Amino acid sequence: MTSRQFLARDLLVLAAFAGWALALPYWGSEFLVSLALSCLMYVALSSSWALFCGTTRYLSLATSAFFGIGAYTSAIVLAQWGWAATIAAGAGVAVLVAAVMGAAVLHLRGTYFAVLTFGMTELIRYAVTYFEKSVTGTVGRVLTVVPKKDTVYLTVLGLAVLAVAVAIVVRRTRFGLALAGIGGDEQRAQTLGVNTRWVKTAGFALTAAFAGAVGAAMSTRWTYIDPPTVFNPFIGFQTVLIALIGGALTLWGPLIAAIVFSVLAETLRLQAPQIYMMALGLLLILSVLYLPGGLASLRWEMLRGWWGSLRGGRRA
Repeated sequence: MTSRQFLARDLLVLAAFAGWALALPYWGSEFLVSLALSCLMYVALSSSWALFCGTTRYLSLATSAFFGIGAYTSAIVLAQWGWAATIAAGAGVAVLVAAVMGAAVLHLRGTYFAVLTFGMTELIRYAVTYFEKSVTGTVGRVLTVVPKKDTVYLTVLGLAVLAVAVAIVVRRTRFGLALAGIGGDEQRAQTLGVNTRWVKTAGFALTAAFAGAVGAAMSTRWTYIDPPTVFNPFIGFQTVLIALIGGALTLWGPLIAAIVFSVLAETLRLQAPQIYMMALGLLLILSVLYLPGGLASLRWEMLRGWWGSLRGGRRA
């Protein structure tokens, strides 16, 4: 297939996914719509995370920080600014914080980068907690103005589709090539004239924009937010797991894994949380051992090969 044919195929698959998700509220039950909303949230988070972290191999654990910043921005400005401006403000504030954070930590790689992004996430969470208790005298915020459920669903759907669409476009631009070059060999990319500092900061900020916007939209689903809820590290860890298990270097891997994780979460987490966590761990182990390219790299020939090896082992 040529590059143009791949582009047409990706756009058709994205249009089919968007159409199915758009029609869901008209025929699906309330449980199914809630499940789809959770799935769309992680499609947006993991696809945007993989766009920067999967391509450059910078393992960021700051997703929950940007998500929480967007949620708190929404709680502060939603009553005065309206819905669209609130979503944009959540993304904008997250981008500003990402630019500052990126300037401080993007010169590091590997374990140091991952640990520092997690440390800064915890720093932001406790700073917000201290501010709330010391200045406002509260431990959380009640969202008095809440949009309709359909508005939240359509907004998160739009963000999920936009995240995948941006990933499709970026992969075909010089910016996407620069991100891939940094992931392959950063020093060589610098030698070839890539402004790696600017490219990394822009990619990190792009990831933050989607996390902040999703946080701003999803905060209204809870109506009451506090730092432990919206800065929950589990949001960031699950985003990373979804991207890695689905295939951080692939376009559709995060979307496939987000569907699998959301179904597991809604069916197991409340009734059997231990089994849910064991399932996540098992999926991660199987992906690392047998599917290093993620679920998106799974092919029918691979299944036939595994089945043939299994039968051969039994006969021996």
